[in-house]
Amino acid sequence: MIPIENIYYLLCYSWDCLSEKDRVKVDANDFKNMPELFAKVLVNASNILLKRGVEKNYIDHHEEIPGIKGKFLLNESLKHNSLWYQKAICLYDDLSPDILSNQILFTTLNNLSNSKSIKSDLRKEVIAAKRKFTGISLIPLTSSLFQTVKIHRNNRFYGFILNVCNILFECMLPEEKQGKYSFTDFTRDKDKMNKLFESFVRNFYRKYSSYNLSSSKISWQFEGDEFDKKLLPDMRTDITLENKNQKIIIDTKFYTKTVGEYFNKTSLHSNNLYQIFSYLIQQEDGTLKSQNAIGILLYPTIEEELNLNYMYHNHKIAIRTVNLNVHWTEIHSRLIEIMENIQINDVTL
Repeated sequence: MIPIENIYYLLCYSWDCLSEKDRVKVDANDFKNMPELFAKVLVNASNILLKRGVEKNYIDHHEEIPGIKGKFLLNESLKHNSLWYQKAICLYDDLSPDILSNQILFTTLNNLSNSKSIKSDLRKEVIAAKRKFTGISLIPLTSSLFQTVKIHRNNRFYGFILNVCNILFECMLPEEKQGKYSFTDFTRDKDKMNKLFESFVRNFYRKYSSYNLSSSKISWQFEGDEFDKKLLPDMRTDITLENKNQKIIIDTKFYTKTVGEYFNKTSLHSNNLYQIFSYLIQQEDGTLKSQNAIGILLYPTIEEELNLNYMYHNHKIAIRTVNLNVHWTEIHSRLIEIMENIQINDVTL
């Protein structure tokens, strides 16, 4: 079982929101489940937003109103006989907080306030935070909706908030009683955890390695007609790190239990080795760093660490694990250690 604190740590790296995490100041050790942790995060984040002022934007209105405001639409007003009632159809805009980013947050707080997964005292905090938002509409949430909010330097904090709202949305299940919600444990979903682990490792090494993240696409070194070559599947690595002298390809594989899962009876899973081996062979392009490229299969574990080393011609292949059941500072140290121990001129790795 991966501690809640470490799941939160992985998520914040995956979202590239470490500074926002520190700003919100929530101790994950105080919570027994992820919904409660995220609820407290949103409460604290909402208070920060309200203190500095929520984001607003100009919203267009096209409606019949008493008097005239903005652009007076004469033909429409005559057609609807509005003038007879001392009204006019106008087109105008006003600065409003009722925009998508705030609507998603407000709706998520509303859904949290109706969840049995949240203890009563925390639910009261959620309700209090929700009531502080005025002039914002509830909306039906969809997966695609989260992708339409534009995040930029001036509203970066909203990026963190919407990531929390998104993961809550994905885990929130409506109950038979209308308006009530419960949560599924996303950490039990292998595909979601695999994507999370990959994204965490990628952003960690983007921040803490001296390498640059390069293109993840590898071209097949096959000869053939153009039509035949177009039918070849894409070959994309999880993480590729490069500098002018060296290339490191990291393939992350998430398993939910122990080191023993990395083995098929008494050997490593062959598919994992085939994949990293294929990456190393197909990426060779004649340059020295491609000829000496290093491949790393990186697995999470909650038990003992694994360090296996192999060579194929000039290619080093390393099997490594990182224990997610220790304090996050040890996870940090382990990932730094893995990178520091990969030396291009040291065949023992």
